Amino acid sequence: MEELIENICEYIKKPYTDYAVMINGEWGSGKTFFWNNKLRKRLESIKINGKNYKTIYMSLYGINSLEEISKKIFIETSPNINRTLKNISDTKDGNMIPEYVKTGLDMANFFGKINYNSDKIDFSKSFSVDDKILCFDDLERANVDVIDILGYINNFVEHDGIKTILICNEKELALKYKNKNIELKTMIATYVLDKNSLLQKNNDGKNKIPLSSIIEKEISEIFEKSNDYERIKEKLIGETFEYSPEYAYILSGMILKFSYNEKLSEFLKKNTSVIISAFRKSNTKNLRILKHALNDFEKIFESVVSKYENINNEILKTMLTFTLATSFEIKTGSISKEKLKDIKNNDEYISVIYTSDILNNTNNFYLKEFDNKYFVNNFSKYRFFKFIEVYIRTRYFDDRLFKEDIDNAISTLNDEKTDSNKKYLKILNGDYLKLSDSEFEILVTQVLDEVKQGSVLLNDYIVLFGMFKYFIDVKLVIYDLDKLYDVFLSGFKICVNNTVNDLNVLKLNDFKYDDEYIEKLKQEQDKLIKIRIKEIISKKSLELLSYIPQDMSTFYKLIMDEYKEIPVFENIDVKLLYNKLLSVSNYDLNNVINLFKIRYENSKIKSKEKKNMLKLANYINDNISQDKRSLKEILLYKLVNDFNSYF
Repeated sequence: MEELIENICEYIKKPYTDYAVMINGEWGSGKTFFWNNKLRKRLESIKINGKNYKTIYMSLYGINSLEEISKKIFIETSPNINRTLKNISDTKDGNMIPEYVKTGLDMANFFGKINYNSDKIDFSKSFSVDDKILCFDDLERANVDVIDILGYINNFVEHDGIKTILICNEKELALKYKNKNIELKTMIATYVLDKNSLLQKNNDGKNKIPLSSIIEKEISEIFEKSNDYERIKEKLIGETFEYSPEYAYILSGMILKFSYNEKLSEFLKKNTSVIISAFRKSNTKNLRILKHALNDFEKIFESVVSKYENINNEILKTMLTFTLATSFEIKTGSISKEKLKDIKNNDEYISVIYTSDILNNTNNFYLKEFDNKYFVNNFSKYRFFKFIEVYIRTRYFDDRLFKEDIDNAISTLNDEKTDSNKKYLKILNGDYLKLSDSEFEILVTQVLDEVKQGSVLLNDYIVLFGMFKYFIDVKLVIYDLDKLYDVFLSGFKICVNNTVNDLNVLKLNDFKYDDEYIEKLKQEQDKLIKIRIKEIISKKSLELLSYIPQDMSTFYKLIMDEYKEIPVFENIDVKLLYNKLLSVSNYDLNNVINLFKIRYENSKIKSKEKKNMLKLANYINDNISQDKRSLKEILLYKLVNDFNSYF
């Protein structure tokens, strides 16, 4: 970094130059931070003819015309403009002076007799920059043709010898230029190819080349031979310096911004190496993501230390790493949001890491890569925090998940989870590898007992079966595979039946495994789950009807809330429901009709309950009077018409 500063200082000190220098670096890598906090001060300490240089910094982000650049320089170099206006022009959007400032300029006559908004004023001729250093940032983000901007800057550099520094991401700049007028370039390239019969020849040939590839090649042939950007860059830019940030220095600046929060600031300072390590492993080079991740961690840190004052520092460090890792992977698109979303808790995360290779579960190899990338030297058994993943992905801080995660992390660290409760986890988290042969044999017996008793969690049965099949395949365990299959299926049936009411628990992970036995077991499990779901919904349906007419408020609450997306009317007894509706007051029946209207705005529920509700409509039609009708019968008839319109 110091070498880069010295090189640019040498350029500034030269008596005369007819070229600019460029600082090239990735987006978010801290180039602007480097300018503001290191380079600018050094440059302004250089003297010319006894006077210190003054730097003029301009972000070209969103610039729409060259005149806006001239106005910006004019404001910076005019001594009559007050400091407030200069502060405005120093902001990110200062190039585009707000309309209210323009009006103020006219009214206050800051410019003497000059009308700021006058089209007759050529601002490019209204300032002197002899003792100034110009710095143009965000070159690739301007809304003006880059060739026009470079040509404009070249006037200062070549004709006036003004020291000029350009800061940009040249890779994005080149891409932007290449894609400029791409539709027109494509049309011209297609025309040339067609005129030379090259498209016809390709269609006639045996080895056809994709049309897009032919056109792209022709665009390069026609337009890149006379690349204006490269030509003017060669003319304007004397030296290009690659910016490699000093992460420790920049990070210290980021941490300094948390100085108002003493506990957090001290924690981050002590764990600077953890932050830098995670940042380097991410390969993003994007310090903006790091900054946002630290901001997210502030919320997480505050929530933890305020409710768990004596929490172990190792848990906080692991949470910091996980926050950074999840932010980098999601915000750069390295891992899709859905992949981390599918993992429910730390137990499942650890299980997937240790079993994905053995079970050839290709869908989850990304998790093993994720863990190896960020937690290679972290031996904590609790390193997946669901509440953090949800917070980063959705911006919603789930208090229930937060408490569950922290309690479990503390419990895991303190070994408060008794081994007798979950012996099988030793196999899923890889702890079995630390055992002696005799201890392993005892563990296998204990785990099989847990399987038989239905003590394994629903989502763990498949993975655990796959591990046992692996043990059998490598001769670590001698056990008949068909018998093992029956043991697991029998245990799963018990587990399903013990899961009484929680439909969410009955949702199995849709992981794919390249194994005939595992896929067969999955199919059987799916059948058992569907049967159990039907039983639970049937029970909920009877419970729902029990509130009619005695407790209609509870009936309404269940329909609108807990049973909102549960098809409780899919197989309900139509005759019983009809008699229940007859027993309610007309006021409540009218409410029920309105509730059905709201309910069937949900197409998912509507499709599942359609058949049975039409059956109810037919039953009502068959039983209401065909002569004089009561008010209740009119309401029921309205319900029939509503159902016919809904379905």
